Amino acid sequence: MILLQTFIRCLLSKSIVGLLRTDSIPEVGEDAAATVGMSETLSEEEQNELRKELAKVEEEIQTLSQVLAAKEKHLAEIKRKLGINSLQELKQNITKSWQDVTSTAAYKKTSETLSQAGQKASAAFSSVGSVITKKFEDVKNSSTFKSFEEKVETLKSKVGGSKPASGDFGEVLNSAANASATETIAEETQEETH
Repeated sequence: MILLQTFIRCLLSKSIVGLLRTDSIPEVGEDAAATVGMSETLSEEEQNELRKELAKVEEEIQTLSQVLAAKEKHLAEIKRKLGINSLQELKQNITKSWQDVTSTAAYKKTSETLSQAGQKASAAFSSVGSVITKKFEDVKNSSTFKSFEEKVETLKSKVGGSKPASGDFGEVLNSAANASATETIAEETQEETH
């Protein structure tokens, strides 16, 4: 590990020295003609030096790639020994990401806003329910409804006999419907016998 750190420090120091050089280096996208002309202005000795440096940098890159691959292999082996698989890592990443999201101010503000909206909607629905219940009570207590209810009671007593009125309006309607169905069947039977 110490050898790797020393190697990286060496590379960085050479890179920094290279960055501090004052000679111009072509930028990405410059004309190809401008970069071709540079090799002609370099002496044979400078070109050889640059080729050696190029080979050295390529070799260092190759070494770093091999070290990185070995570290990744070692990491995978450690995870395998610990029983950490890709699915568990994914779950951990999602959990951590969710925790990061939920701790943001934007999430908290949005959550509060949605909570308040939900409370307001709940109150509105409750209010609408109360209004509807009141309207049904008003209809039930209206003279028109009472008149209708009396007519149904009268019909029931005519069709069903003199049974005492009991039950709620729904029972009365069901009773009247059954009675009228029975009356219709009786009429059809009389017509068939004539």
